[in-house]
Amino acid sequence: MADEKNEEVEEQPKKGNPMMIVLIVLVVALIGAVGFLGYMVMNKMNQDPNAVQEKKEEMKKEEAKDEGVYFKANIKDLVLNITNAKGREKLMKLSFAIKSTEPTIEALVEASKDEIIDAVIQLVAARTSEALLTVGGKDQFKEELLNEINIIINEATAKNKDIKRNNVQKIYFTTFVIK
Repeated sequence: MADEKNEEVEEQPKKGNPMMIVLIVLVVALIGAVGFLGYMVMNKMNQDPNAVQEKKEEMKKEEAKDEGVYFKANIKDLVLNITNAKGREKLMKLSFAIKSTEPTIEALVEASKDEIIDAVIQLVAARTSEALLTVGGKDQFKEELLNEINIIINEATAKNKDIKRNNVQKIYFTTFVIK
C-alpha cells in the first residue's frame, strides 16, 4: 500500500510556477540582446575609419537631396532667329538657368550643351515671337524646354545608376529679349 501511494505521487507531473518560466524567458532574452548589442558596438569600432567617413558623406549627400538642396547650371547668351506672325524675322537673345537635384548638373549640362542648344532652337523655331511674348507662351516654352533637357540628361546618364532620372526641376529665364 505504501508503494502504491509513492507511485501515485511519482506519476503526477510536477507543476512549475508560470511566473518563474516567464522570468527565465525574459532573462534569457535580455542576455541575448545585451550580447548582440555588444557585438554590434565592437564591430562598429573595428571598422575602417575611412569607410565610416565615406558612409557619413554618402548619407549627407542623400539627406541633401531629400532636404531640397538644388544645384544650378547656366546656358548663356543664345542668339536665335524667330519669326513674327507676318513671317518677318527677328532676333531673340536667351539665357536661362537650370535647377536640378543632381550635384553634377553643371558638368552634365556642359557635356550635353550642343544637344540642349539644338533643342532650344527647335522649340523656338516652332513658335512666333508674339506667342513667346505672352505669359502663357513663356510658361509653355519653359515646360517643353524642361522636358527636353530632362530627356537629354537622362540619355547622357542612362548607364550611371547613381544619377536620378528627371533631376532637372525648373528652368529660369535670365535673359529673354526679342528685337
